[in-house]
Order: sequence, then structure tokens, then C-alpha cells
Amino acid sequence: ELKAELDTFSPAKIAFVATVVQSLSDPPRTDIRKQGTWLTRSPEWLEYFGLALSVHHGSTAEPLGLTAFETVFRNACRAANWKIEESPSPTRRFVDLVVAAGSKPEKRLSLKSTAAKNLSETTAHISKLTEAAWIQDARMAKDRRARIRRLFREYRQAVDAVMMLRAFRKEGVPNRYQLLEIPTLLFAAVQEAPLSVFQRDAPSINCVIRGKLAAVIAIDRSDAKITVKRIQLSSCTVHAEWHRT
Repeated sequence: ELKAELDTFSPAKIAFVATVVQSLSDPPRTDIRKQGTWLTRSPEWLEYFGLALSVHHGSTAEPLGLTAFETVFRNACRAANWKIEESPSPTRRFVDLVVAAGSKPEKRLSLKSTAAKNLSETTAHISKLTEAAWIQDARMAKDRRARIRRLFREYRQAVDAVMMLRAFRKEGVPNRYQLLEIPTLLFAAVQEAPLSVFQRDAPSINCVIRGKLAAVIAIDRSDAKITVKRIQLSSCTVHAEWHRT
């Protein structure tokens, strides 16, 4: 059936298919960074994701962006026969995808990507976790604290983890992709932060887990958004990496 379909293709279509086939014949090398996670237990998921990277870079040197990452992530879940929620409810804020891997409980995920220059090997950075338009109007420390506490309480109730795809570059071209899972447990410290932290117009909140700094939440007042800095990879799960030659 496939051959019969190809026989109807124009030379231009055949050339395009040949390019795709060539890219699939040389997929990136998969490096499982942590065995036995809900993702790395599925060879189908890992293979599909790597093949999608191959096809993407068969036609461009640009990193896989956020929209493409969301699509590839969903399609990899379908390839693994996982149950996914195609379109999260409009009332379910912050969530990009809900997935149940086999018999595992569903995970409510926010998807992020970055291809910033000089990515760190030990820390990650989320330039925009979510919007915070109200920050411009929060003039009093008590008001800022109440609003930020409420925001992160709602965020943690809605989202289990942030899945981030990090594209490392060599001479401007992506040569390694890393899939990182950031648990929203890291943000629990917001609820315990003292009032003094919120005296500044743009406060920064240290997220400490078991006595160690795990991340820093920063309120970006100029852009009305929440930024998460210095996320320690040791407090997260690095599922896998894909190395391109």
C-alpha cells in the first residue's frame, strides 16, 4: 500500500520523502539519565520523541520550539498508547496536558522549552512560569504576600510538574536535548515565606527543600510575570537526553 501510494507521487514529493527517510535513518542517540521513570519505562515514547527530533532537524537547524515540543510530546504519548486529555478544560488553569502512562495515575503537566545560550549543567531557568498582571497594583507587602500565596496554592493544585525541554547548542546549532521534570513541590516554600520578603515591589522567594536551596521564585514586576531561577537539577528528574551528531 505504501509503495502504491509512493508511485503516485511527483518527483518533488519523492525528494521530500527521501529527505525524511534519510533523517529517520540517523536518529539522535538516546541517553536515559534515570532508569525506571514513568517516561523512561516506555521505549516507544523515547523512540518516537527521538525520531521526531530527527525529522525536525532534517529540514532546519533551529531548535524545537515550544509549540512543536507540545505537539511532539502529545504524539509520543499517543505512540506509547497512553491516555491523554486532548484539550484541558478551560477552567483548568496552568495545565497544558493531562496524561496517564499505562496504569499510573494521571499527571497534570505544564510544558516549557528553552534554547537559551550557555545553559547550565546544574541549574535550570523558567523565564515565565505564569502571568501575574495584578502585581502592578499590589502596593502593600501584605497584599503581595496574599496574592502570591493564592497564586501558588492554585498553581500547585492544578499542576503536578513542569516538563521542560532544554536545547543545548554547539556553534549555534542544537546538538543535545534534555528532558527535565520539575516538581511543583519546590514551590511549597511560598506559603511559609515571612512578610519581610514581600516588602520589595519585586520580591524573590527562596525555595528550600531539606535545608538546601532548590530554586528561587522572582516576581518580575516590569513584565508582570513569575520567573523561577536557579532551579537545582538535583531537586528534579532528568529523564533522558538526545545527542545529535
